[in-house]
Amino acid sequence: MGRPVAARRTPARTPLGAGRARRAGRPRRVGAVARAAAALSGATAVARLAAATAVLGLLAAVPGPPAVAAGAPGAYDFTGGARTVTGAATTADAPLLDAGRAYRSALPRDGKLYYRLRLDAASSAYVSATAVPAADSTVSATDGVRVSVRDGHGDSCSYQATLFGTSRSPHPVSAWGRRDAAPGHSLCQGAGTYYVLVERIDASGASPDAWPLELATVTEPALSRTGATTAPGTWDSARPEPVGGRAADRAGGAGFATASPLGQGVWRTGVRPGQTLFYRVPVDWGQQLNVVAELGGAGGSGYVDGALTLSLYNPVRGYVEDAYAGYSGRRASAALAPLPPVDYANRYGFADPVKAMRFAGSYYLVAHLADQTAAGFGAGPYDLTLRVRLGGSATSGPGYAGRSEPRDRFEVTAADRAAAAPAGPFGPSGAAGSAGAAGGSAALRALAVGGIGTGTALLVVLGGWTLVARRRSGAW
Repeated sequence: MGRPVAARRTPARTPLGAGRARRAGRPRRVGAVARAAAALSGATAVARLAAATAVLGLLAAVPGPPAVAAGAPGAYDFTGGARTVTGAATTADAPLLDAGRAYRSALPRDGKLYYRLRLDAASSAYVSATAVPAADSTVSATDGVRVSVRDGHGDSCSYQATLFGTSRSPHPVSAWGRRDAAPGHSLCQGAGTYYVLVERIDASGASPDAWPLELATVTEPALSRTGATTAPGTWDSARPEPVGGRAADRAGGAGFATASPLGQGVWRTGVRPGQTLFYRVPVDWGQQLNVVAELGGAGGSGYVDGALTLSLYNPVRGYVEDAYAGYSGRRASAALAPLPPVDYANRYGFADPVKAMRFAGSYYLVAHLADQTAAGFGAGPYDLTLRVRLGGSATSGPGYAGRSEPRDRFEVTAADRAAAAPAGPFGPSGAAGSAGAAGGSAALRALAVGGIGTGTALLVVLGGWTLVARRRSGAW
């Protein structure tokens, strides 16, 4: 919208000669008119400044409603352009998965599916499988998905299982398998054919429907020179104070491919029962990630065990850890356990969460509100706050000899940081939410309209004062 233009008063037409005679006979009147016009211009400028100040004051003092991600509970955004493949019951029929690609498949209730990889001797390879049960499915705490990578002889290179846990609410869960080619590993070395096995862990009492499945493959190049082959000895495992400050609105995505970027700060959104929100946090080499999720209070009664689930996945969608919070209608929080700074040598650690913090890139925060929360406390949306802290200083990477597939997967770029930063004059860094935060944007538009109305009122008042002053001095 363009700058408002002040209304001009148009005098009645008079004969040209009469106008000249009037101007010649009343030189002081002309000067008074000029001075009055200057006063009106100054008053308009003051009013515009006052209006702008009023708008900023309103925006700072009256926060809008939390942004709510689009999409119904249970919806999942698959990677655009993902190919559809059918997993095989045996390795002989396993379809090939190319490096750096995403695929869609389906996991039967009692299924065990094989897929095939063709790997060189130098690159480490990672495969994640994200299971997406329907919103009306039945799952148990011990139900979930398991992924393993095996060599041509059937020996296991790695495996991981991810469960629904105490939430017992259907939502996307992801597990990863890997072939480590870094120095210090003896299993599954050399070029050749490898196999990925994806399984349901416990389908007893579960719905009979198959789960849609998203598969993603990533390769990591070898280092240009050999580094440490043991995990870092010590790191700060104390839980820091949660980040404070004003919250910025940022609606979450509905899948890994559409995860919304977050940087350090306090972030707010709305979440409905059964809904899962995806965020990505750029974490560079040497940085340490700490996250606390808070669920706002609501009316109602009862208690939901594991109502809020906060999960962390690494840049290849490998599961790192979960945090849970029960809910009784009062504010509740879930905090991730302390994790080490990102370091290439973490892959030599003992605990799985430590091993998962092995490379820089976008780490995924996935927040799920259990479907059964609605029964006792309503359909929402509920206020969800994420407090994200990045400790430590970014350092240079270990020095790769090649590039990853997909490209730049293990880097944090300037564009990543810019996307993750709040935008505008409000929020934890003096910023409001991103342009993608629909709820925040609507609130800003509404408040801006109110601010414009306030500014218009100021213009009318100041204009009235000017008119009275002119009449008293005989300026018209």
